[in-house]
Amino acid sequence: QVQLVESGGGLVQAGGSLRLSCTASGSISSISVMGWYRQAPGKQRELVATITGSTNYADSVKGRFTISRDNAKNTVYLQMNGLKPEDTALYYCNAEVITTTGWRSRIYWGQGTQVTVSS
Repeated sequence: QVQLVESGGGLVQAGGSLRLSCTASGSISSISVMGWYRQAPGKQRELVATITGSTNYADSVKGRFTISRDNAKNTVYLQMNGLKPEDTALYYCNAEVITTTGWRSRIYWGQGTQVTVSS
């Protein structure tokens, strides 16, 4: 089994910064795409950013958020600057993983970490 665990969420004032991290562990052979998604109460989950050999960002976070990864640690990060109240959501990490006993990749999700931005 593969497990993804996020950390780094919290309560910050508007304009502040947070750095989220997510580490994958378990029977991992390789990881291709890693990404961050978020979901606010009453709203659907939306893409924030993804990273492979290149990066992809939602328009709403471009210029404010930066995604990066450490392949040796199976870890993906999200540096969040200039936070706004509308960024408040539960942030989820996901990864496309091939396990040590598998032939095909599967998508795994973390448990989520709460980010709350106050006015």
